[in-house]
Amino acid sequence: MSDLLEALMILCFGLSWPISIYRSYVSRTARGKSLFFEVFLWAGYILGISRKVLQYMAGSNLNFLFYLGWFFYLLNIAEISIDMLLYFRNARLDALADTEKLTLVIEE
Repeated sequence: MSDLLEALMILCFGLSWPISIYRSYVSRTARGKSLFFEVFLWAGYILGISRKVLQYMAGSNLNFLFYLGWFFYLLNIAEISIDMLLYFRNARLDALADTEKLTLVIEE
């Protein structure tokens, strides 16, 4: 039962990341995003994957839900990594926009 609850939790997180990725891509700004928050979530997924490795090495609970959990952990870490990369792209775009605004103010 605990594997099912873990898989459902990870599934819910996994469904929310595409929305965040889409919004990050379309908005083209890092304003309102927290890289600090995303890094902690990413670290949490690494810890979850580490738990799966320990379970696998111990040979316990190696059922369908165990392997499904692996899939969702890897999917989620890929999705949050994409969102973090978009954060850096958007931060660069924000810096370029700020520079352009400053240039316009100085020229006037």
